Amino acid sequence: MARLKITGSAVDALMKAARPNRTTFYYDEDLAGFGLYRTTAGTGTFFAEFRPVAGGSKKRLKLGRVGTLKPGEAREAARKAIANAALGKDLAGNRAEERASLTVAQLLERYVERTRDKRKATTADGYDLIARVNLIPHIGASKAGVVTRQEVQKVHTKIGHSRGKYAANRAIAVLKAAYAWGGKQGFVAEGINPASGIDRYKEQSRERYLSSAEMKAIGEAMMEAETVGLPVNAGDAKHAPKGQLVVMSPYATAALRLIMLTGARLREILHLRWADVDLERGVLRLPDSKTGRKTVFLPTAAVDIIKALTPIGSYVIAGESAGTKHEMPRADLKRPWAAICNRAGVNDVRIHDLRHTFASIGVGGSLGLPIIGALLGHADPGTTQRYAHLADDAARRAVNIIGAEIADAIGGK
Repeated sequence: MARLKITGSAVDALMKAARPNRTTFYYDEDLAGFGLYRTTAGTGTFFAEFRPVAGGSKKRLKLGRVGTLKPGEAREAARKAIANAALGKDLAGNRAEERASLTVAQLLERYVERTRDKRKATTADGYDLIARVNLIPHIGASKAGVVTRQEVQKVHTKIGHSRGKYAANRAIAVLKAAYAWGGKQGFVAEGINPASGIDRYKEQSRERYLSSAEMKAIGEAMMEAETVGLPVNAGDAKHAPKGQLVVMSPYATAALRLIMLTGARLREILHLRWADVDLERGVLRLPDSKTGRKTVFLPTAAVDIIKALTPIGSYVIAGESAGTKHEMPRADLKRPWAAICNRAGVNDVRIHDLRHTFASIGVGGSLGLPIIGALLGHADPGTTQRYAHLADDAARRAVNIIGAEIADAIGGK
């Protein structure tokens, strides 16, 4: 049994030391019953030891992981636990009762709130939507501590049949993360995760690029949509009579053109504010994108599109509430995009594929992956590697040009 003064520097040094060959306990020199232990995996956990009643058996209460809980916070939690034990209060028993009564829905709710504090609000909103739509209807009322892997596997299958393989896999990923976090916080038993080891659906990465002919057809369809109109329930007219021509909002077509011309993400364009536009320098300065602050460079055609728009409210792409007190950005472009693709005769193309097309043209033009990654705003260079195979065509064209000139010089055919 080792003793040390549990301080921030002491714990840091301990966690940087070589992993022990067995779980090792360290007790604080000042507060009796307070300590931490380190496992062979290298993780550290703070704990408090006490006897609930005089003469009773000693109990050990886990306070939290090193890294999640600071030494000062752990010391204060241990002091309270030991003091309450002296008064006859069994905190370990209370925590066990809390774990036993916690439902899956409550665990997910706490995990989402933790995510909201640590990550982007959009990430937390996404987790919340996954929980409410795909998980809580199936196992939300179940006690988190008694859910089995077999039950989770059945839920995964049900979601896959009703909402698709991708949705099923994402739901299990969120559930697994919630249990892992809950174990560290003491909401569920640590090390037991019924969402771990689930047989997930195999996902194939999808790469769809528009051909020159498809881009031309889409361009013509957009021109028709914003001038003559399309004979479908297109654009913002959700209840137009069948067959009636509906003129599409110029803001909708402008948004699609900007995505095509810049490779920006859908939300980056829909949430774009006039304050973020610098037409003099030809850039968009986004204060917050998926990867943080980002600069989007505008080609001349994109600058002209923005100049042609009439500002209504704060957002460049004006939505239904543009210019009102409670203005919100446009939610999506599903209806206008579907109408344009239908008119153009282009099938199986998502709006996100416009971003892929932008990248593929750049790689094919021998711009290089680092430049493409910078234009797209990839934080991880590995993300851009998905387009590496497209550089083969550019390399082949280059070697043919070089080879032809050399062959001509040496008399080759």
